[in-house]
Amino acid sequence: MGIWKFDPFHTQVEFSAKHLGMMTVRGHFAEVTATGEIHPDQPEKTKVEATINTSSIRTHNEQRDKDLRSSNFLEIDKYPVMTFKSTKIEPAGQDKYKLTGDLTIKGVTKPITLNVVKYGEFNDPQMGHRIGYAAETQINRKDFNMRFEAVLDGKFVVSNEIAINIEGEIVEAQEAEAAAASGSSDSAKR
Repeated sequence: MGIWKFDPFHTQVEFSAKHLGMMTVRGHFAEVTATGEIHPDQPEKTKVEATINTSSIRTHNEQRDKDLRSSNFLEIDKYPVMTFKSTKIEPAGQDKYKLTGDLTIKGVTKPITLNVVKYGEFNDPQMGHRIGYAAETQINRKDFNMRFEAVLDGKFVVSNEIAINIEGEIVEAQEAEAAAASGSSDSAKR
């Protein structure tokens, strides 16, 4: 296998939390950068790093987004990014893996484990050779200094448990890089 890169147009990081223990509020981060050394045939060699711009949080409600950007939650002025850096990946069944790494939010770093599933593989001359993955985990927001504690009628306004869901595609870069190298050597000959 060649060199693999994350497709930024097909990578998304979403989260959800309960509002008053009833409704699930969902959101996403619009600006995610993921890099890594990816070995689909030898996953134990894979290393992944991701950086998320905290100000890019979106929940389809501007007032809620402002609150999530404030010191009650992400405190984006002081902590403009959150990061994930993998430390280990282990097989967990057919096309399933446990990806462990360090998640840093608001200057606090904690180990988390993502449950990863390989969705499939696609090879097309125009779209390239790509593999789709999904990953999920759950964190407690209080572990990352998001201590907003409002309670109404005995129910938390925002749950402490935050579900994280990630989907993405990686693209084999070897062919694209070979074509680029060939094109530059052709132009050098002219």
